[in-house]
Amino acid sequence: MAARIARLFVIKTRFEGFLIIYALALGATARGSQYLTDYPGIGGKLLFLACTGAVFLAGAKILDCLKYEKAERQAAATAESAQPAE
Repeated sequence: MAARIARLFVIKTRFEGFLIIYALALGATARGSQYLTDYPGIGGKLLFLACTGAVFLAGAKILDCLKYEKAERQAAATAESAQPAE
């Protein structure tokens, strides 16, 4: 039962990855806008850029990992089909 629940928290497709990235971006812009009101001037703008920049880095990592995992699954399937039957 725990394995079935844990599967819900695994990103399996690019679409799910983009949904996660979108949610991260919404949170980052909300936090960044709060920084703009708390720290007026260049400090708030730099913190806002740091928030949005973190989303770019996380999004790239998520999409990279999905591509790597897909290639790994395909390689495993190819290796499995290439083994002779006993």
